[in-house]
Amino acid sequence: MDASSAVLASQDANRTGTTSPRGSFRALPPTTERGQRLRSLGNRLMTPGGAVEDPCLEPGATGCARSALTPFFAALDGLVTGASDATKEPTVIAAFGNSLIAGDRIVDVVRDELVHGFGGAGRGVLLVDRMAPYGGRSRTAAVSNGWEPRTLGELRAPPHPFGITGVYHVATVARARGRFKLEGEPRGTLWWKDVEDAGRLVVSVDGAVLARTEPQGDGASRTTTFELPVGAKWLDVTAEGKGAIVQGVVLEKDGPGIVLDMLGVPSADATLYARIEEDALKAQLVQRDPKLLLFFLGGNESKRLEWKRTDLDTVRRDLTALLRRTRAVSPDSACLVVGPMDAVQDGHVQGKPLVQRPFLESAITAEREVALAEGCGFFNLFAAMGGAGSLARFNQAGFMHDDLVHPRGQGLDLLGQLVSDALLRGWVEQGTELAPPLTSSREEAPPWPGDGSGRTAEDVR
Repeated sequence: MDASSAVLASQDANRTGTTSPRGSFRALPPTTERGQRLRSLGNRLMTPGGAVEDPCLEPGATGCARSALTPFFAALDGLVTGASDATKEPTVIAAFGNSLIAGDRIVDVVRDELVHGFGGAGRGVLLVDRMAPYGGRSRTAAVSNGWEPRTLGELRAPPHPFGITGVYHVATVARARGRFKLEGEPRGTLWWKDVEDAGRLVVSVDGAVLARTEPQGDGASRTTTFELPVGAKWLDVTAEGKGAIVQGVVLEKDGPGIVLDMLGVPSADATLYARIEEDALKAQLVQRDPKLLLFFLGGNESKRLEWKRTDLDTVRRDLTALLRRTRAVSPDSACLVVGPMDAVQDGHVQGKPLVQRPFLESAITAEREVALAEGCGFFNLFAAMGGAGSLARFNQAGFMHDDLVHPRGQGLDLLGQLVSDALLRGWVEQGTELAPPLTSSREEAPPWPGDGSGRTAEDVR
């Protein structure tokens, strides 16, 4: 959306009452055809939607000077008005979470809706191969061979800690390769793990070497940047020998626009994110410089509460630690926690009514309390999709997998639409219904509970 179209949109919004009190240029972008279809579907499934809670961090003389989401909303303002700061580089969203988003679902709708309204700046963080033998490749190399994925959601901690992707791929053969289709990006970045006895990694375009790593074998997470020739179509990342480790590849364009990095991992919860190495977290998150830290968590926490493999104090402690740890690295980022969707109890007998998962609402309450206390926004996805019984409606409409845990198809798209609608409406309406100021201050983060070795990490969401 350029400045002139934003003015026209704001004029229309003035007639419909959807402009922001913060500025006449804040107006909801035009609805996409998919958005219209999903909202109609939501009406049929009785999903009321909801608003993001946006706590005030710095009260002003006549209202709130800065809220949890102000840094991101200000970045959107810059994209609309063409402010110089916003036109220099992409507006990055770092989306952490569990398998609800790990297939690049839900967040794909959020990404598309924001790009539709504010423009895009490329794909951002990608993986050299998929996290499993199945699934799409929207966030990976187009073609890959010879890689073994390891994730922070595994039952026992893998031998090496992780970067912010929560995934690394190990070359199982010499000449393991990932081939990425280029879309006019001027440069790229390779994130890799410098492990003992591993071969070099080579970055090339059309056979011409752009960069070659020089491993020291000290276990550090490293970054290698490279320039891409104009007109290049394909980028290859190749391991010269077995054992080389790739954490991710970054491809994005210069200039303004939205980039949403999908950093979700199956089975993840706040505790398992302790497996991210501190040096890698600092280096990679600083490089990405996100304007919004977005967390989709709670499904696995509620499941493990049901199994008595965790407790609410641990849920609160580990989410607090995750938020403090990431925000310490990105203190100028906005922060939003999205709670879990509706869930049902294990052991469902076919033909019997579905029973809501015990501890689900307790987990949501705990996450909300932590998010607001830590200066993050909160979005209650459970309430937005219709609360108790909404999963049954999704299932009856054919939008749940047989496990009655994971949505599919338009069910996932609808959840993404609920999140994007709430986020955009929060931007337009910021200042009208802010949550109260914080009642507790953020202090030093509590210690992380080790690397999680031996901890169960069932793939439940």
